[in-house]
Amino acid sequence: MPVVTIKTKSWLLWGLAFVLTICSAAYQRMTGPSYPVRGKAFVDNVEVAFRLPCSHGGEGDEEIRLLVPKTSISGVMEFRRFRSDDPWSRQSLERRDDHLVARIPHQPPAGKVVYRVYLSNNEGDPVSLTTERVIIRFRGGVPAFVLIPHIILIFAAMFLSTRTGLEGLFRGSKVYKLTVWTTALLLMGGMIGGPVVQKCAFGAFWNGWPFGHDLTDNKTAVAFLFWVIALWRSRRNPQSRGWTIAASVILLAVYLIPHSVLGSELDYTQMPAH
Repeated sequence: MPVVTIKTKSWLLWGLAFVLTICSAAYQRMTGPSYPVRGKAFVDNVEVAFRLPCSHGGEGDEEIRLLVPKTSISGVMEFRRFRSDDPWSRQSLERRDDHLVARIPHQPPAGKVVYRVYLSNNEGDPVSLTTERVIIRFRGGVPAFVLIPHIILIFAAMFLSTRTGLEGLFRGSKVYKLTVWTTALLLMGGMIGGPVVQKCAFGAFWNGWPFGHDLTDNKTAVAFLFWVIALWRSRRNPQSRGWTIAASVILLAVYLIPHSVLGSELDYTQMPAH
C-alpha cells in the first residue's frame, strides 16, 4: 500500500478545499433570490425561452427581452411595487423585430417590484410565463474597484476557511497559521469590504443587527465572531482544533444560505402612493 507523504496530503487537502468552495459558491449563486428566473413556455405552438431578472444595479429601468419571432404573439406585463398598496399596472410588451420588450420602472436602492409576464396570440387566453409572480430588487451601482476586491477576498476567505478546517480535522501542523490568514481575509472581505459594498448598493454601511435584519450582514458577523474565537483559542494553544473546525463548518453553513435572503428592502408603506 503506497504511503501518502505530508506534501501529497497537503495538496490533496488544498484540492478538496477548492472543490468544496466552488460547489458551495455555485449553489449559493443559483439558489439566491437575485438569480434570474429561467424557463420555457408554449404559446400558439411556439416554445418561448425566457429569463426574467430578479436584480437590477445602477440607473435606468430594467429591460425584459423575449425572443418571439412569431408576430401573432403579443404580451403584457402586470406589476406594482412590492408590499405596497399600489393598484396593479399593466404594460403592453413592445415588439422590436423578433423580440418582445417590457421595462420595469426604476426604483430607489432596496426598492422591489413584483411582476408577471403573459403572452398570447390573437385568439387564445394569455399564458403566464411563471406559476408565481417574480420579484426584482433594485440597488445602486457598485464600482468595479470596490466589488471585485470584495468578491476575491470573500471567496479567498471561504477557500482558506475550508482548508483550515480540513487541516484541523486531519491534525495538521499549520492550524494556527491558516487560522490567522482566514480571519484576516474574512475581516477585509466581509467586515470591511462588505459594508462598503452595502453602502454603494443600498445607502447604508450596515443593515444587520441591531439596526436591521439583513441576513447577509448578520451571517457574516456570526462567522467572523467564530473565527476570532478560533484565532484566540489557537494562539493560546496551537494544539487546539475544536474551535477552528467549528468556525470552518459555520462559515461553510453561512455560504450555503442563499445570498440576499432577507436583504435590504424599502418600505413602500412609508412612502407616497405610486
